[in-house]
Amino acid sequence: MSTDEQFRKMLGGYSLTTAEILYHLPDHRSLLQIYIWQEYDLFPEFPNLWKFLKFWHTRLDGPLHSVRVAHEQLITRREIRVIEKEFHIH
Repeated sequence: MSTDEQFRKMLGGYSLTTAEILYHLPDHRSLLQIYIWQEYDLFPEFPNLWKFLKFWHTRLDGPLHSVRVAHEQLITRREIRVIEKEFHIH
């Protein structure tokens, strides 16, 4: 994803989302492993994370134990303002 695409997503309300996914190893169900997932996603619905977790549940062998989610809104609407005039001084 290019920097321009990332910036447009942030302006559209996307925020950097990190999920710590704890899952059981397929061959040793008593052992847990951690997988870190990070993507720009919409708070609080997290459609990209839900899509990924659905994929995990249907396609991967290691059953999920738990998921912890953190997000940080990098740009808020109040940080951006429209400049109505621009003056050039020679």
